[in-house]
Amino acid sequence: MFDWFGIWRELPHFAQFTSVLFIVNLMIACTIIFLERKNPSATLAWIMILFLLPIAGIIFYFLFSQHISRKRIFRLTRSEEEAIDGSLKEQMTDIKRGTYQFANPEAKRWKDMIHLNQLYGRAYYTQNNKITILTGGRHKFRTLLRDIENATTSINIMYFIIKNDPVGRRFLEALTKKAREGVEVRLLMDAMGSRQINDRLLEDFIKAGGKRAYFFPPKFKIINIRFNYRNHRKLAVIDGEVGYIGGFNIAREYLSMKKKFGFWRDTHLRVMGSCVQDINARFLLDWRFAAKEDVKLSQAYYSDVIEVGSTGVQIVSSGPDSERVEVKRAYLKMITGAQKNIYLQTPYFVPDSSILEALKMAAQSGVDVRIMIPCMPDHIFVYWATYSYVGELIRSGGRAFIYDRGFLHAKTIVADSEVASVGSANFDRRSFMLNFEANAFLYDGEEARKLEAIFENDMGDCHELTLDLYQQRSLWIRFKESLARLLSDLL
Repeated sequence: MFDWFGIWRELPHFAQFTSVLFIVNLMIACTIIFLERKNPSATLAWIMILFLLPIAGIIFYFLFSQHISRKRIFRLTRSEEEAIDGSLKEQMTDIKRGTYQFANPEAKRWKDMIHLNQLYGRAYYTQNNKITILTGGRHKFRTLLRDIENATTSINIMYFIIKNDPVGRRFLEALTKKAREGVEVRLLMDAMGSRQINDRLLEDFIKAGGKRAYFFPPKFKIINIRFNYRNHRKLAVIDGEVGYIGGFNIAREYLSMKKKFGFWRDTHLRVMGSCVQDINARFLLDWRFAAKEDVKLSQAYYSDVIEVGSTGVQIVSSGPDSERVEVKRAYLKMITGAQKNIYLQTPYFVPDSSILEALKMAAQSGVDVRIMIPCMPDHIFVYWATYSYVGELIRSGGRAFIYDRGFLHAKTIVADSEVASVGSANFDRRSFMLNFEANAFLYDGEEARKLEAIFENDMGDCHELTLDLYQQRSLWIRFKESLARLLSDLL
């Protein structure tokens, strides 16, 4: 029998270190292959990183590749499970039997998508909502501050990014003022995205009675081992009557006040109606996990709903705690169900094969598929991967528009002038698999046409990336595209 340890001890120190490094990488590779069961392309990408960059690969793995999809983060009590499942089952049965009275014909035509979101996303369908579309950061910020100022009972608010800059401080001052007035204020922030905010900065807010929590805070001062899983949602609920959902965060750049990005083009919704309760329920689930406060989900449904409109809405959320990829499935259903046109705006376009193939098939079937992306990168690898996938879509007959006025951060999709989605989820694998996201799906021809008109107006600030222009790109750009695409499962 060989004395392997003895042989190892006689090796030079560098050889000892290299052999240990190889064994560690091999063990991680086996873990990825046999235990984590990632998709094949992601598995191959990780194995390549581990063996081409052995030391950095180990660090990257422990920072970016924790597998939490089977952990139940947002636990429901038995009574909550029964209440949600019972109301959903009743609504689904009524729709299936044809006894449900839809407020508009678009919702009836897309009832199979409503069913999908009910079944996979536990998304109740409401149709007494009023929608206001906000596309300018300053307008959205002023409107939110006005609603905060008018709050009388409660403010539940969460953002991925809040920065310690004039905009962020003005926002925190407004919340502190309401807390002093006796309004119950809950502020939830992603610990990574809002890393500039801490309890020292929030001292006045806390003293005023405001409550704060950080989603996935680092267990160590510098290193956050859950770096790759972030709460990307942007939600607000004031007095249980007014809700916000969309793409804007709280910082100077979102108000077009940062020279690097110039004009910031985004999309957010201000909503009233029953869907506000569903936004509030999503907030309370996140808050209960992050703040460890024993709040009841039923609190989201205490306030009376003011029936102010007839727009059908489903609030769909997704995250790495679930393997259902709820928002992606809803996107996919919209794409495959479209018969006339699909207008898509996203800052990052790194789709998986199912989304990409669905868009290509739609274009090849005669559907008018248009995608709009920004002209400037804020994440360079993601930008070149986006360029690569957009090129593939163009080859299949889709059209691509590059937004030149500033930075495009909107996450919207509209199909057939009938159904639309606005929220926090980008068209990339990070939003589909790694981030916690929330989107509003709208079933209303009037609102869908408004979003189409916004898209068409934005086209005036774009240049079209035609197939001829795309094929003229340099070898250096082609190299960057190929490298970024190779690593797209890790972006």
